[in-house]
Amino acid sequence: MGEEYRAKVFKSGNSLALRLPKALGLKDGTEMIVREERGKYAFEPVNQPKRKFAVDKVWASAEGLSLIAPEDRLFQPRDLLEFPDDDGK
Repeated sequence: MGEEYRAKVFKSGNSLALRLPKALGLKDGTEMIVREERGKYAFEPVNQPKRKFAVDKVWASAEGLSLIAPEDRLFQPRDLLEFPDDDGK
């Protein structure tokens, strides 16, 4: 389990609010999902940042590395398929 913090519920307009400690690292305006399960509450950010994958960096690191053997790169030429135009010709 992680750290334990105390928070206080207070009235804000016609609603109740929960003041969370700054130590949690949340940013002002972050939208949260709150779940209640068996009298316990859990919350998490709505839009968690997605991990980004930089293909260009991976590709650059594989420079000179061939994943397909030269003999496997051969192919048999074949005629292209023809499809009728939109007007049926």
